[in-house]
Amino acid sequence: MIQKFLNRILFWYFKRSSLPYWVVLVADSLILLGASVLVYWMFHRGYQTMLHFWQLMHTMLVYLAVSLITFKLYRTYAGIVRFSSFVDLKRVGYANLVALAVVIVLHYPMYRLPEETFAHLRTQEIIPIYIIATMMMWAMRVLAKTVYESMTTDRRALKALIYGVQDGGVGLAKNIRTQRPTRFVLNGFITTDKGYAHHSLMGERVYTDMDELRRVIRQQHIDAVLVSPQCNQGFRRNQALQDMLIGERVKIYMASAAEEWTGEGESKGIQVKEVSVEDLLPRDEIRIDMKSVGELLKGRRVLITGAAGSIGSEIVRQVAEYGPEGMMLIDQAETPMHDIRLMMANEFPQIQAETVVTSISRKTRMEAIFSTFRPDYVFHAAAYKHVPMMEDNPSEAVLNNIYGTKVVADYAVKYGVKKFVMVSTDKAVNPTNVMGCSKRICEIYVQSLNKKVKTQFVTTRFGNVLGSNGSVIPLFKEQIKHGGPVTVTHPDIIRYFMLIPEACKLVLEAGTKGNGGEIFVFDMGEPVKIADLARRMINLSGAKGVEIKFTGLREGEKLYEEVLNEKEGTKPTLHEKIRIAEVREYDYDEVAKEIDELIDISKRYDNMATVRKMKEIVPEYKSNNSVYEQIDAELAARTEQ
Repeated sequence: MIQKFLNRILFWYFKRSSLPYWVVLVADSLILLGASVLVYWMFHRGYQTMLHFWQLMHTMLVYLAVSLITFKLYRTYAGIVRFSSFVDLKRVGYANLVALAVVIVLHYPMYRLPEETFAHLRTQEIIPIYIIATMMMWAMRVLAKTVYESMTTDRRALKALIYGVQDGGVGLAKNIRTQRPTRFVLNGFITTDKGYAHHSLMGERVYTDMDELRRVIRQQHIDAVLVSPQCNQGFRRNQALQDMLIGERVKIYMASAAEEWTGEGESKGIQVKEVSVEDLLPRDEIRIDMKSVGELLKGRRVLITGAAGSIGSEIVRQVAEYGPEGMMLIDQAETPMHDIRLMMANEFPQIQAETVVTSISRKTRMEAIFSTFRPDYVFHAAAYKHVPMMEDNPSEAVLNNIYGTKVVADYAVKYGVKKFVMVSTDKAVNPTNVMGCSKRICEIYVQSLNKKVKTQFVTTRFGNVLGSNGSVIPLFKEQIKHGGPVTVTHPDIIRYFMLIPEACKLVLEAGTKGNGGEIFVFDMGEPVKIADLARRMINLSGAKGVEIKFTGLREGEKLYEEVLNEKEGTKPTLHEKIRIAEVREYDYDEVAKEIDELIDISKRYDNMATVRKMKEIVPEYKSNNSVYEQIDAELAARTEQ
């Protein structure tokens, strides 16, 4: 009966948005009066306390008046009690400390007042009164907060550990404890710093040992690990911890690194999201001086080919952020271009952007665009990129990738473009497929052209981007969704990966600051084994019984990609993630003649003849797992003769 009555009172209280401020003031006042009675009893025992009770109350009412003034100064009543924080406790402490100092001074003239009306408290009695009162005021707030949290905690809330013990970890812990509705219940902290072994933080254990951590996860049924913003990079590199958590079916959440932090180490509206496999790839954060890039692009006319593709569309977004005078966006994919058009209208209505559906290989159309728009910068991202498709269609690879690049580059020169930035690929290095070779020929052409003209031609070369159209991650997700199997071509195949926004930032950095003629190579971090990537995605999804099936290398595919061939070195740039490849230089007239012959051959759609000519232009192009290996055999036999 009593329990039900108390529960009703608590539910009534916690349903209210907050108590009136005068209720908090009354409670604090009663605590101060109660503390005085307790201390007086400790010094004088029961009889004297009863005898001088009203005199004590008269004296304490005078002291209470002082305290009410300090309560007002420090606004101790302003906070919502159930949401009390360290800041609120600090205000109470300061208010009582100032009141104590004033009361100690005031109690001397109080001795002159008649003892029949006022109790003459000594300093050694006054100090404990304020100490006990302060602790009781703190206890009231902590108790209200604790009861509220226990009554409002969702039973479905996840038991969580926090990775990180510095300000970020503490701030994240405070945030999840005050979050309503409750999503996570804090059960401890994780750190790799052995100096924190056997320590506690915010009343919870800090775990540094992997075996102990695994045991705690199983015994306490831990559901989630939250990674603090400052520890994101360290967590990505801690593969052993990731594998253990994924193996134990623990959900992993990351907090955004862009959150603001208060002076007390608390976060403001921090957001956490469950990680995807992209978040766990071992890579360092890439920092770009985008302000200086923006200064170069602001007020300029920018033309972007392949504007509807994975890379091109991100370049569109990033360039638009810097307020160019105008943007010309070109792609032959109608529906994706419609999406880009809507995006520009919604997000960047102030920018004059024209979307054109056409192929870069349509010479008359491209000249009309260049002659009317007159761009200052060209970002050339248009290309056919799927290796197996281009193995079957080498003539289309030549006509789109090579001839299209030649058309755009030639008109960039004719119409005075300041800088031309071409997006290439690591598959252009020691190519084993038609697509990679076509991109290498594009590199050769623009680099040789750079030596003859004022337009600065810059090439950027990098590997796979996560989440791009046709990449393995969307494919794996779809296969896992349907119960598998997840298809991987080979157990040992590895690839370099980079996030699309990161890759595009590096493209803008290298492209706008290059002097012309460079092939910029991006540091892609550590290569990732595709089979391991597939296993991680299966485990992260929580799916059971999904198998990995090895299907064999596809035509033109190789086990690993390179960013340089064995005869190439690199030179550093101002950015640690960007280097300049030292490649063989070609004579423009000779290159132009060879490419014109290749284009003429490709128009006959004779696959063997087209690929044979490509191999003549790029001698290091050796087909792998492809019908074109017979051409390599012919060339080798001819060399031996």
